[in-house]
Amino acid sequence: MQKVTTAVPHNIIMENRKNLRISGVKDIDSFTESRIVLSTVMGELVIKGDDLHVITLEAESGDFSMTGCVNSIAYNRHSVLDGPVKKLFR
Repeated sequence: MQKVTTAVPHNIIMENRKNLRISGVKDIDSFTESRIVLSTVMGELVIKGDDLHVITLEAESGDFSMTGCVNSIAYNRHSVLDGPVKKLFR
C-alpha cells in the first residue's frame, strides 16, 4: 500500500448526517442536489444524498461546508472526468 503524505490537513466532520465540513479541498468538480464531487488533497471525493447544498469553499484554506441529508461519502480511485472529457468541462 502506498503511503500518502500531505502538507495540507484533510479532515471530514459530519454532524447528524446533515452538516458536513471538510478541510483540504482543492476544488468543486461538480454538484447537484443529489451528488457533489470534490477534488481534495487525498483524491476525488464523492458525496451522495438528498437536498445537498454547498455553503462555502474557502479557496485559500481549502475549507468546505455543506448541508443536506448525506447518504454516502466515498473516495474514487480514478476521477470520473479523467482524460479528454475533463478538458471539455474545464
